[in-house]
Amino acid sequence: MKLELRGVTKRFGPLAANDAIDLTVEPGEIHALLGENGAGKSTLMNVLYGLYEPDEGEILIDGVARTFHGPSDAIAAGIGMVHQHFMLIPVFTVAENVMLGHEETSGPFGRLSRAEAATKVRELSDRYGLDVDPDSLVEDLPVGVQQRVEILKALMRDARVLILDEPTAVLTPREIDDLIRIMRTLRAQGTSVVFITHKLREVRAVADRITVIRRGRVIGEAPVTASEQDVAAMMVGRDVRLTVSKAQAAPGGIALRIAGLSVRDDRGRVSVDGVDLDVRAGEIVALAGVQGNGQEELVEALLGLRTPTEGSVLLDGDELVGRTPHEVLASGIGFVPEDRQHDGLVGSFTIAENLVLDLTDSAAYARGPRLKLGAVRANAEARIAEYDIRPADATAPASTLSGGNQQKVVLAREMSRPLRLLVVSQPTRGVDVGAQEFIHRRIVAERDRGTPVVIVSTELDEVRALADRIAVMYRGRIIGEFGAGASSDEIGLMMAGGTAEQEDPR
Repeated sequence: MKLELRGVTKRFGPLAANDAIDLTVEPGEIHALLGENGAGKSTLMNVLYGLYEPDEGEILIDGVARTFHGPSDAIAAGIGMVHQHFMLIPVFTVAENVMLGHEETSGPFGRLSRAEAATKVRELSDRYGLDVDPDSLVEDLPVGVQQRVEILKALMRDARVLILDEPTAVLTPREIDDLIRIMRTLRAQGTSVVFITHKLREVRAVADRITVIRRGRVIGEAPVTASEQDVAAMMVGRDVRLTVSKAQAAPGGIALRIAGLSVRDDRGRVSVDGVDLDVRAGEIVALAGVQGNGQEELVEALLGLRTPTEGSVLLDGDELVGRTPHEVLASGIGFVPEDRQHDGLVGSFTIAENLVLDLTDSAAYARGPRLKLGAVRANAEARIAEYDIRPADATAPASTLSGGNQQKVVLAREMSRPLRLLVVSQPTRGVDVGAQEFIHRRIVAERDRGTPVVIVSTELDEVRALADRIAVMYRGRIIGEFGAGASSDEIGLMMAGGTAEQEDPR
């Protein structure tokens, strides 16, 4: 199936998120779509998937113009999409998730045959080498396998063009290798893949063609042989440093001491199991691990968002366990959460308001229950300039910003005051290469001021580039530590629960 977008324009008020975009996806090709946050990639894919209707332009399939009024029209035309945040029901089996909304029934009462559904899912899984058990509960599956379930859902609906939106954001190196193998299998069987990612190394490894979008326009195609540096420059419009520049750490004394910490998740299961960890002043310690191995609950315990069942958290000798989140933040801890939209920002508030969210009881910004609007505005203008937040409009709602600029707002709020500890979860998830460079530089600068820094990241390249020490979490425990010179293979193997002594089973 050949897919063409001709002159597609999508406006939101005076902003043209997509400006006369032309894009062609040939049958059976992997086409990478690259661009900065806010460049218009997601808007374009939402147009293609029927979530938005274009203001101008047309979509052609095999030369015939089509109009999509919703995702069901796009799916019927052979277009599938795997979103960055999976749309699965955890307590359903794989087969139930795949067939949901597409069920086949029989008998006088419209009975659903689960056995027949499982058989169809198994056959499709085997055909594409996805290796998914249709009878497994989704909640029991690793993230990489859950993603395969999403791919199966699209293929079950006869998708001939598959959109993958940031598909490797939460995968281990081995799961990324598996996904690349699956993408090649899809291509070999005639399915086209539109691959949206910020990871240039993966693009060069698998893409047949690369299209770059900047500020809502297609600025050209990059050859698949182009260097990561050249592709990044096309995306951002300037040279970008792809490596983290930092001096050797000079750690001081132990600032943060986590001892025997155990935490339960929302279902009452032990998610952090007797963790011990020391972090020194002036060093960056990374917690590496596949998502769902206790990192989130550990961070929540540090911030007072979750009460441990055992253990202590000492910061410069002061016990943090038992304090409220407000008391923890007020004690000098900066926190950048994993989900900036849900936990870091109030989307309907302005940029200026979001920059003082945890400071509204400060005399600098409030007089009793009333904000000092002049001080709030002055603070916003200074932070916007310092952190290069775009657009530079303090009155704009935070929800209108791209992901990278939303992350800059959260960083600016948390790092624009004296800190005793900085905790950053997934520093650059869904953030383009230009914003990544800026965010990494600010984190290193905080370390160099003598602040202890804890980062949580599933990105091995980021972990290896930023961290002075790497602690790997698996099933709620820290099962090993590495220095900054450890290889991705070593860390990735331990993230999957293996050890350096184990032989690779592949």
